[in-house]
Amino acid sequence: MIPEQIPNLIDGEDSSAASGAWLDKHRPADGSVLCQVARSGVEDAVAAVAAARRAQPGWADRTSVERGDLVRDIALALRDRRDEISAVVAEETGKPMALALGETNAAIEMGFFVAGEGRRSYGKTMPASMPHRTVLTIRRPVGVAALLTSFNTPLPNVAWKAFPSILCGNASVLKPSEHAPVVAHLIARIAHDVGLPAGVLNVLQGKGDEAGAALVAQSCDLVSFTGSAEVGRAIQREAGLAKLCLELGGKNALVVCDDADLDDAVRWTIASAFSNAGQRCAAGSRVVVFDAVYVEFRARLAAAVGALGPELVVSAESRDRIVAAIAGALEEGATLIAGGAQASGPGYKIAPTVLENVSTAAAISGNELFGPVTILYRVADLDGAINLVNDTPYGLTAAIHTASLHRAMRFAEQAEVGVVVVNGGTHGSEPHMGFGGVKQSGNGWKEAGMEALEVYSDVRYVNLISDPSKA
Repeated sequence: MIPEQIPNLIDGEDSSAASGAWLDKHRPADGSVLCQVARSGVEDAVAAVAAARRAQPGWADRTSVERGDLVRDIALALRDRRDEISAVVAEETGKPMALALGETNAAIEMGFFVAGEGRRSYGKTMPASMPHRTVLTIRRPVGVAALLTSFNTPLPNVAWKAFPSILCGNASVLKPSEHAPVVAHLIARIAHDVGLPAGVLNVLQGKGDEAGAALVAQSCDLVSFTGSAEVGRAIQREAGLAKLCLELGGKNALVVCDDADLDDAVRWTIASAFSNAGQRCAAGSRVVVFDAVYVEFRARLAAAVGALGPELVVSAESRDRIVAAIAGALEEGATLIAGGAQASGPGYKIAPTVLENVSTAAAISGNELFGPVTILYRVADLDGAINLVNDTPYGLTAAIHTASLHRAMRFAEQAEVGVVVVNGGTHGSEPHMGFGGVKQSGNGWKEAGMEALEVYSDVRYVNLISDPSKA
């Protein structure tokens, strides 16, 4: 049962916004009001960061093993309430229950992985030119972390940030998307119920341009953000000297070569472009097909997409923006292969859409839509495919379907992305795998995997100098 109002969680206590204002959160399935969400502002951000500042030193004093054990306790509690939590995710995002269950499982597995890192938080030793000098490294917390997450996979997004931040000894203020406020509050409550000290994980609800902007302005030691490149650039300007981890958008390409298994390529194209209604930073929004198989692949894809039902996007604003982008592309000369309109009936539905004859200079070719839309492009050969894949300001993921090891390796070497997949989809990271992009898809840091420790901790060099005469 989802409460009628979702408050902030500051210093272990629920609290409404200082202004007393609330936002309506609507169900994607039918547009009705699901709950109200605290509409936080500067005063609330100040209070949340102050609570984190008070809690952080005591939390940092605990060993990484103890902090890891607490992360494991949180993951076990999530597993015990898996069905309940998944139902909340499905309700507030509009995604099918099976997909919500999968995301809950992914968050639980992230918790188990991070917990194990408490016993593998290794440093290193190194030689020195000076006699009787040993240099070693230890990991230390960054301090207070601002964690700003997206709505598309709300529970894994929180897990990817909050779990390593907790493990590394930081205290955090989590700002979830206003489109996915409930599960963020729920996971923080669960964390406190299993023993996380008050103030170590605070939740600040509200709109991104209000609560999120106010949080970034609080001079936190670390800002970790998942969202659009436009907002990421604004955060970079505002965050000053804070350590900054940006996981931004993508315009990811899936390449179909003339030696590909076309049925397999169609299956992975549909999964990449339309699962989670295309609301993935790693969604396959561009499909680059060799001339020799273009007509056949197009026919198979059109038939498969025509059999799909409509997809729910998270809000009326998202639906209207995506429908407008499709209409704009058609006005500019694009050809509609499948879909192309808002689906009838209640809710924020869009038919899965495939376009072709779209210029690489068109807005829809360069802008991340975050919806169930993909575009087909024709190329002559591998060089043409690589050039088109790289013809974007983004560089998150890419996939290639080919029977040739030689083609696959050349593509892996030449594609300007952070993640390459061979004979699969453009998405599919796991907890032990670092994830992040290049160009405007990120600023170099990776989330998940052991690489997350580099984000949420700093390395301290310790010089030990001994005197043998005093031994």
